[in-house]
Amino acid sequence: MTDVSDEHDHLAAGRMTIWEHIGELRTRLIRCVIAVLLGMVLGWIIYPYVLEVLLIPFHELVPGRNLIVTDPLEGFAIRIKVSAYLGFVFAMPVWLWQLWRFVTPGLYPKEKRYAIPFIASSILLFLLGAAIAFYTLNPALQFLISVSGANVDPFYTPDAYITLIMYMMLAFGLGFQFPVLLVALQIAGVLTPRKLAGWWRQALVTIVIVAAVITPSGDPISMMALAIPMFIFYGMSIGIGMVFVRRKRKKAEKEPTDAAA
Repeated sequence: MTDVSDEHDHLAAGRMTIWEHIGELRTRLIRCVIAVLLGMVLGWIIYPYVLEVLLIPFHELVPGRNLIVTDPLEGFAIRIKVSAYLGFVFAMPVWLWQLWRFVTPGLYPKEKRYAIPFIASSILLFLLGAAIAFYTLNPALQFLISVSGANVDPFYTPDAYITLIMYMMLAFGLGFQFPVLLVALQIAGVLTPRKLAGWWRQALVTIVIVAAVITPSGDPISMMALAIPMFIFYGMSIGIGMVFVRRKRKKAEKEPTDAAA
């Protein structure tokens, strides 16, 4: 039996006016912005160490060389850009939590328990995607250099190189949120495992197209490095959805028995 107070909270959340929703959205956006700004400060402090890590693929490709600065302000600008990316990553737990609390205000307590697993899995998948993008960059650069011709030497500016690797890590990290979205839609009843299983051919084509579009470098190595895990995640999300559906069905079958008792 559902607790009366839980039922009251659930209904109260659904009776919020449009202005109350806007006010709540503003409050949560302010919290997200503050978290990102604090993350940027930390990113600014650790920038030299992060830059050394980001340059590992470049130094493996062209040992003994450094990035070339062609603009006096480029070094300052790239530090701000990297700090902004790091601020976004460091603040990820905060803005994911704020997003979850905003889009699911009317959930029952038993449904709200999924918040921590979803946020934790989102962060882990983002970091996994970023790591794959990082280790894929070297072969991707090798491919891009090889197709450019034998008379082309790789001399990169910080803005071109750092922007590419950060965009790659961001694209892979966001792409790896795909299974979290699918599982959430199945739990909400928008999609079913049977429908997703029946759409696997369309999903394969869509995933390849999306991977080709969001991969900044546009090379086939990076595209496949993103598309293959996404399709594997597609199958895994169907399996997870089946588990949830089976549990929900068993719970529904058990409740009439409990009520009769």
